[in-house]
Amino acid sequence: MTKIVLEPYICPIDETIYRVCGADEAGRGPLMGNVVAACVLLDPNNPIEGLNDSKQLSEKKRDALEPLIKEKALAYGIGQCTPQEIDTMNILNASLEAMRRAYINMACECNLMLVDGNKVVKNLPIACEAVVKGDARVAQIAAASILAKVERDRQMYELDKQYPEYQFAKHKGYPTKAHLELLQKLPILDCYRKSYGPIKKILAAKAIVVDDQQLWF
Repeated sequence: MTKIVLEPYICPIDETIYRVCGADEAGRGPLMGNVVAACVLLDPNNPIEGLNDSKQLSEKKRDALEPLIKEKALAYGIGQCTPQEIDTMNILNASLEAMRRAYINMACECNLMLVDGNKVVKNLPIACEAVVKGDARVAQIAAASILAKVERDRQMYELDKQYPEYQFAKHKGYPTKAHLELLQKLPILDCYRKSYGPIKKILAAKAIVVDDQQLWF
């Protein structure tokens, strides 16, 4: 199998002079939970070894890098959008809004934000550039992807403690076969994204019409 080699990203401004932060999100695909984003401003003089797209790293490696990133970064912030916000504004817009909030929560003025993907974050006081496959090409975005993923997983473990029957720690909210089978027997909690197809289908199937009234259970 031929390994795909990505072109190195060349920043349009000098990162030793200007502040260039990176942003990424975790949780676009799951059926439930917040979409979580992070924004990170790294220290060019204090590099972190092992940064990569969070999806390419083991959970153990991500957990080890998270405190290192927080310790060595000049600044970082976390932003989120709830399932209800996702249902209102759709997951793409919610992901971008979570990244905007992450930048604001970072509380550090930068000159440029680099974002993973092909969409830019709007309503920012700084310039923003989208970088395709940025989480594998840009250290700041890779760091942000790790922080976002670890934070979202942490939320899944907390929900798992509250609702162990849903097995959130195991599937992390993704539409696995086992997860969908569980939802046939369990109520749809408020943490679910009701605009997502599988959830809409389950909710519709659980609706009973009695005397022209729709009942839910």
